[in-house]
Amino acid sequence: MSLYVHIPWCVRKCPYCDFNSHEQKGELPEQAYVDALLEDLQTDIESAQGRQVQTVFFGGGTPSLFSPEAIGRFLEQAERALPFAEDVEITLEANPGTIEARRFAGYRAAGVNRLSMGIQSLDDRKLAALGRIHGRAEALAAVHDARDAGFDNFNLDLMYALPGQTLQQAETDLCELLALQPAHVSWYQLTVEPNTLFYQRPPQLPDDDLAGDIMDMGLAVLAAHGYHQYEISAHAQASRECRHNLNYWEFGDYLGIGAGAHAKLTQTDGRILRITRQRHPQRYLDARSGRKGSTRTLSPDELPVEFMLNVLRLNEGVPIDMFEGRTGLELAAIEPLLQSARARGLLDPTPGRLKPSALGRRFLNELLGIFEPD
Repeated sequence: MSLYVHIPWCVRKCPYCDFNSHEQKGELPEQAYVDALLEDLQTDIESAQGRQVQTVFFGGGTPSLFSPEAIGRFLEQAERALPFAEDVEITLEANPGTIEARRFAGYRAAGVNRLSMGIQSLDDRKLAALGRIHGRAEALAAVHDARDAGFDNFNLDLMYALPGQTLQQAETDLCELLALQPAHVSWYQLTVEPNTLFYQRPPQLPDDDLAGDIMDMGLAVLAAHGYHQYEISAHAQASRECRHNLNYWEFGDYLGIGAGAHAKLTQTDGRILRITRQRHPQRYLDARSGRKGSTRTLSPDELPVEFMLNVLRLNEGVPIDMFEGRTGLELAAIEPLLQSARARGLLDPTPGRLKPSALGRRFLNELLGIFEPD
């Protein structure tokens, strides 16, 4: 069982961002929002079925816009409502342009033991092209301040295939980031998504061949620096994988609270629910409108692709018997699909595992399409 907490405000919406985030206008309703989160959590206590919370993740938006006091108040009261594991992983997303050095120590004291910082690039020109509110100097200072505050477990986000980016620029960006020695790196390609400013006014991005060359270069550089790729865009030093995200990718259960948050919960009768919250922050804050947006039960036809969408992101896959344990379906229900995927070279033939082949990782959408219901 994991807990995801969505804090939807940002200083400014990035032109590539399609997340449920909203520009801050005026003073943040920090106290009212924490109250709403705690009330929201109470509605799902029964669904936790007494399980301990293994991981907590504050995502956004920009959670570091909230004070350490607000984060601490939430965590203290949430742990009273739900049992936290003794070694619970608590991650807070932060952007270098929204935090002061003193806040890191406050977050640490509040119980946060892992940070995820949206660096995206260490090239000031590329950061400007991405619409980021921080520069190279702020990014370097944020990493330094986080380490001084006692954080040795932190992730840094870095994008590649940026507007006008060359292979050499991408390599320099990655090597400079790795020199900061983060425990974890999320390294992923910039894509243009619908309902974003970049979709309306597309920038000039590297073509597919150059993007592929950058990807190949980056995978080699990350491996040479001791970061093992355990998921499509996730690279970690030894034993520093993100436990929260691993729970998603292993089709585990999680509560999701906050505006636009999602949850996945297995019921005592075996049904698997997907739950969403009201997306707009004001509607979420208004208790009279109800905070749950929708609840639906996954059908047996949907379960195979829902399961594969997650586990096949993992380089090493999962034990094959996890399919039956997490979906309640017999493995025989998808055996013809597994045979088809193996015949096309998209699944590794290792007995006892569901694992994408190297070809399957590169053409993941084609592999997942095999498990789509007719």
